[in-house]
Amino acid sequence: MFPDSRSRRSRSGVRIRKMLTETRLHRDDLVLPLFFDETLSSVRYTDSMPGVPTYPVSDAEKVAERVQAAGVNAVLLFGIPKHKDSEASGAYADDGVVQKVIREFKAHSDVLVIADLCMCEYTDHGHCGVIHNGEINNDWTIGRYGAIAVSLANAGVDMVAPSGMMDGQVSAIRDSLDLGGHNNTSIMAYSAKFCSSFYGPFRDIAHSVPVAGGRETHQMNIANSREAMSEIAMDIEEGADIIMVKPAMPYLDIIREARSRFDVPIAAYQVSGEYAMIKAAAKNGWIDERRVMIESLTSIKRAGADILISYFAEDAIKELEQ
Repeated sequence: MFPDSRSRRSRSGVRIRKMLTETRLHRDDLVLPLFFDETLSSVRYTDSMPGVPTYPVSDAEKVAERVQAAGVNAVLLFGIPKHKDSEASGAYADDGVVQKVIREFKAHSDVLVIADLCMCEYTDHGHCGVIHNGEINNDWTIGRYGAIAVSLANAGVDMVAPSGMMDGQVSAIRDSLDLGGHNNTSIMAYSAKFCSSFYGPFRDIAHSVPVAGGRETHQMNIANSREAMSEIAMDIEEGADIIMVKPAMPYLDIIREARSRFDVPIAAYQVSGEYAMIKAAAKNGWIDERRVMIESLTSIKRAGADILISYFAEDAIKELEQ
């Protein structure tokens, strides 16, 4: 009359629960996004991204030293330039905001430096490419992406992360890097980047809200999973070293499907809206921020992600090392 199988035995104490844990977070899984703004002389905070600073470029050296001391293995850099124009010229300037920060990080830390590669923070219209006749010109844009990649590589970046979702962007960037003598610069492609409502706080902090229109013509339909697999396959064929799914938790099924189909490293971006919701609920006392932070990151890794990009990265590392 008694149960033959007693699964609770494997959960009966802390030691056995730890021993039988299937999915483990490690600090080296985590990537910390960082924002630098050329117009700032001191750190700025954005209401919709509580606890996430935007740094002046002059702070790059001490930020590099601090994050390394905190155990951060990798950072993903975003820049806000002093001047914007229709061609995003600041994105591929030798003295651009991210280029300056890359040099400081490489000089003062051993942290892996990844740079977001897009144009939306650098254009006066807020879109991810060059506008011709009222719409983004895909082929002209990916040529500019190649120039941006070479500029970032010249500054010493370890990896570029193209996020514009333009057709052929990975191939254009790989060709430009190789022709520029940067064969060892890796590409982490935003391969399945959905046209999500979870990006709002990021656009506040990065000042990248489009002046008119949206990004539905290049970012993916939120309802499409088969298309996501096709996009990932194309990026791998074009030379992506790592593929990314963005956002993370609302798209765990996409991460799981990609893991089952593709034998490449998979990154997932726990985006600003995911972060902000956890922060807001914790502030209201509705959830335990520490536990939800770890649970959310564990769910992303359990779904199949190897690399977790998260604004919680530094706090999660502290928690993991306790």
